Amino acid sequence: MNTGMKSKPEYSVIVTVGTRVDDLREIVAELVGTLDAQSLDYEVVVVLDGPMQSCLEELREIRSGTGCVRIVELARRFGESGALAAGFSESSGETIVTWPAYRQVETGEIPRLIEAFDSSGCDMQIAVRQRDGGSFDSFRRRAFHAMFRLTSGMRFRDLGCGVRIFDREVAKEISLYGDQHRFLPALAKTRGFRVREIDVAQSPADRFEGRYRLREYLHRFLDILTVYFLVRFTKKPLRFFGTIGFLVAAFGGLFTAILVVQRLFMDVALASRPALVLASLLVVLGVQIFALGLIGELIIFTHATHLKEYAVRRVIENGVPVSRQCDASHNSDHETVPESDN
Repeated sequence: MNTGMKSKPEYSVIVTVGTRVDDLREIVAELVGTLDAQSLDYEVVVVLDGPMQSCLEELREIRSGTGCVRIVELARRFGESGALAAGFSESSGETIVTWPAYRQVETGEIPRLIEAFDSSGCDMQIAVRQRDGGSFDSFRRRAFHAMFRLTSGMRFRDLGCGVRIFDREVAKEISLYGDQHRFLPALAKTRGFRVREIDVAQSPADRFEGRYRLREYLHRFLDILTVYFLVRFTKKPLRFFGTIGFLVAAFGGLFTAILVVQRLFMDVALASRPALVLASLLVVLGVQIFALGLIGELIIFTHATHLKEYAVRRVIENGVPVSRQCDASHNSDHETVPESDN
């Protein structure tokens, strides 16, 4: 059993408590029981996304019986991404496991998840629930993942599942904000980390119907567009805005040329035609969009010395790797470990 005395446990299980929460006391107790049964060196970090007095009292009762549970209460509600970021900062385990505060996957799957992760050689492993949802729920999930695959080029089957296990280096490399928590695997893959999926059984207690208001669907669509920009154009904005600006300006220029030809050779008057104004506006709009991308490129160039275009997996000195998927700023923290086949 973990006593909570070791400064750096092997595993940090982060539970974020937000708007949706089931029986928190039971979930945390099951996590502790499962991890103790495996004789793992771990800590459970429960992050309360804002003041939640009832949840806090439940957690204090659990913590009084075990020293492996830590409680992090945020000053106000920051959202799940902010809660996860706080959990990353307040935890210290070399391997991080994220777990929702509601029923998605049975805690009995944890040993299999850890075993599969340790043997896979990947940097992040995400759970994929085998669900039997209704026709609308299935259609909604398929449409979301199809749209994400179309925009990002990445194929994932269950980005909505909050059960993930990954190396701490993944958390160091990625900055979460907004609603990017559900796209954590995609952001990790963009940084060069190896991400794999593993099929798990959905918890029978998961009764969530998956019905959202129209505003929520709009938010998810905008989130996908945000990730699309982050994945493809964060450091080369001129490619995106320049392409759009060129197409718009070219169309406006072609439209203007047709009007000029009609005026010069077909004796068609332009004074009473709003088409000339529209064509001129398209040219101006295209130039402005192009200029927006150019300004973005100038900003990127100005801050280029503070940006890093690469991610180091390991550095081998004298046949021994001293780092794995690390940032150049963390070189002083490297620990020498035996080289593996992965």
